[in-house]
Amino acid sequence: MTQHPTAEERRPANDGPKAAARNRAALIAAAREVYAEHGLDAPLSGIARRAGVGQGVLYRHFPDRAALADAVLEENVREVEQAAVAAGATLAGVLGVLTWHLTESAAFIGLLHADRTGGRTEDRTEDRADGVHAHASALSERVARSLRGHLTDGHRLGGADDLMLAVAMVSGAVTGPTRAERERRALAAWRLLGVEVGAVRPFAG
Repeated sequence: MTQHPTAEERRPANDGPKAAARNRAALIAAAREVYAEHGLDAPLSGIARRAGVGQGVLYRHFPDRAALADAVLEENVREVEQAAVAAGATLAGVLGVLTWHLTESAAFIGLLHADRTGGRTEDRTEDRADGVHAHASALSERVARSLRGHLTDGHRLGGADDLMLAVAMVSGAVTGPTRAERERRALAAWRLLGVEVGAVRPFAG
């Protein structure tokens, strides 16, 4: 009878800080994939499994769901911020970067729909979920600041909440089985809003 190695036997030997750094990178990469597919509410057990580590390892690096979500979504937000401060940046160009992230990740869409009510609950599981949304809301505000910095006087989205409401409306249209279809629908939504969008691509520096 063939003996298959156990999960413990398949793991590389523990080599201290190198293993810790490798595990953290694997967890972030796995979380990015899982969140992109299933959004911020994806089970942590699935992330640990995809990373090839136990949940105990996950919690050593990320004590709660919010910490892991923050680490993953930070990259999305940072690219939008970098696009916004790049030489010659325009609102259309930044919206192109934003739209690319929308077509790539359900989690980024979830970030832009973060619950801002700040409601309290006695349920500890819901409290942890509230922590995720609090982190997402803070990141969403950074996206909003990046976009508002390029609004010109008299822009059709210059009202107090118009810009992020438009972003939320477009993100709601980002559906479809392929990235090309999601991009097509996103651009159609921007056109219906009468907003110019630049090339849909990640920020290239």
